[in-house]
Amino acid sequence: MSETADPKTPTDAEALPTAIDLRAEYEKSGVAEVLDELDRELIGLKPVKLRLREIAAMLIVERARAAMGLSHETPTLHMNFTGNPGTGKTTVAMRMANILHRLGYVRKGHLVSVTRDDLVGQYIGHTAPKTKEILKKAMGGVLFIDEAYYLYRPDNERDYGQEAIEILLQVMENNREDLVVILAGYADRMDKFFESNPGFRSRIAHHIDFPDYTEDELVDIADGMLAQQNYAFDDEAHELMRKYVELRRKQPHFANARSIRNALDRARLRQANRLFTTSDAPVTAKDLSTITADDLKVSRVFTMGVPDSARETGK
Repeated sequence: MSETADPKTPTDAEALPTAIDLRAEYEKSGVAEVLDELDRELIGLKPVKLRLREIAAMLIVERARAAMGLSHETPTLHMNFTGNPGTGKTTVAMRMANILHRLGYVRKGHLVSVTRDDLVGQYIGHTAPKTKEILKKAMGGVLFIDEAYYLYRPDNERDYGQEAIEILLQVMENNREDLVVILAGYADRMDKFFESNPGFRSRIAHHIDFPDYTEDELVDIADGMLAQQNYAFDDEAHELMRKYVELRRKQPHFANARSIRNALDRARLRQANRLFTTSDAPVTAKDLSTITADDLKVSRVFTMGVPDSARETGK
């Protein structure tokens, strides 16, 4: 268990407290620090952040009940994160692992992130050892399975995903005091997955939907990403970035913050090429740190009306 918390009931030899200050327990656990960090790190996502605070409050109350000798059982903490790509699901899963560790519900608090390929084998006898090895690595922490619906492929009789599912279900039930599983993916596909695998739905206690970012939030995300690397837009580029976001959100394969990161990577590439090929005089720190409109407007989003996706190199 975590050094900062132990949700187990004290022994008869120990004196049970008659009152517990929940706010003091919250501050002492360090959970407030984790949630504040999440607020700073991720823009928007208010419903998600509220749900995390509610889960943290529930766990603190459960820990207080255990400390006072009240009847309790380890709560089911397996979760389902739904939403489009780039909405922060992996980041929130990492913070959730930290919260669970600080409150004593997992021993280590690490996150193991996997997809179908990490769990399902290619031939008979391959899937079980692969899945069990991943589960062994995740014990004491959180197992995050992205695009979990790909585990189930009923149209392929020779697919071994069902074997991985059966092992996961057994471990989720029998080892819930030492492992939390978070499934993630598109909402509609996860619904179909649960319909086909009711054993999963019955073991998932928390379903959290991650909304898409608004245009204003995506522009703020772009500003923040640049600032982390000591870059900034000039005024004209900032307005053009807003237009980029407006157009890009309407195009296929948009991945929220991930698409913004890709766009900024290409803008920095163009900026470097511009400075290297057109500047005869020595460059200043401001030159090296400024993204201009010229670095954005050659994007294919503007010039061709097609997605400036990660597969496109741009100019």
